[in-house]
Amino acid sequence: MSLLCVTGLSKSFGGLKAVDDVSFDLEAGQLLALLGPNGAGKSTCFNMVNGQLRPSSGSIRLDGHELVGMRPRDIWRLGVGRTFQIAATFNSMTVLENVQMALVSRERKLFGWWKPAASWYADEAFNLLEQVGMGADAHRACGVLAYGDVKRVELAIAMANRPKLLLMDEPTAGMAPKERNELMALTKRLVTEHQIGVLFTEHSMDVVFAYADRMLVLARGKLIAQGSAEAIRNDARVQEVYFGTGKTFQAHAALKSNDASRGQQGALQ
Repeated sequence: MSLLCVTGLSKSFGGLKAVDDVSFDLEAGQLLALLGPNGAGKSTCFNMVNGQLRPSSGSIRLDGHELVGMRPRDIWRLGVGRTFQIAATFNSMTVLENVQMALVSRERKLFGWWKPAASWYADEAFNLLEQVGMGADAHRACGVLAYGDVKRVELAIAMANRPKLLLMDEPTAGMAPKERNELMALTKRLVTEHQIGVLFTEHSMDVVFAYADRMLVLARGKLIAQGSAEAIRNDARVQEVYFGTGKTFQAHAALKSNDASRGQQGALQ
């Protein structure tokens, strides 16, 4: 059984069908990219999986558990982590404290006068920061970090509830090419080590073609293609939706894939 099974997912806003009968699976240890032009229904689909929107119809099952109708925090407790397009951290708190807060929430701890919160889960929080390469910055305030480092902290926070599924909304938005490749190489490593399934939206085709194991493409709410990078690159419907011509799309995809490969090699050296 797949980690995530989405079947017949639809969402209407009045007379507008934002998502129309979308079905797909996601396996543990796999990165699945959700693609499409603006208005394709990516965010709507993404937010239904996370519980922020309730589907008009369809099923979303995580390890056999139906998620439709559950609140986002309850879905989080089932093992669904999330990162956001704009990194969400507490700037005035230290890097370590940000991760500790996520761990406190996971364990449903209440603050009390008898035990300072700063003493809770410090070792586990530091271990998570080490995994994302931020251990040396544990006691710095998040507000003074470079944006690429904030994204790493956000990833550590998302890992705090030991997720089975990680939802990443535009994970490399606002980042330079080198930072993009470093973050996605790190994500790929964590996904493999912990056997996490990742569903991510992304506009940077270099990231998509370099790191996604499979891709889904939406257009006007409908799933028009899914498969490997090669299958998507050569799909006539995808070419038409993005650029209106196959030759342009193929050249663009090949260029971005090559650029990403060079960036990935540099990030790993």
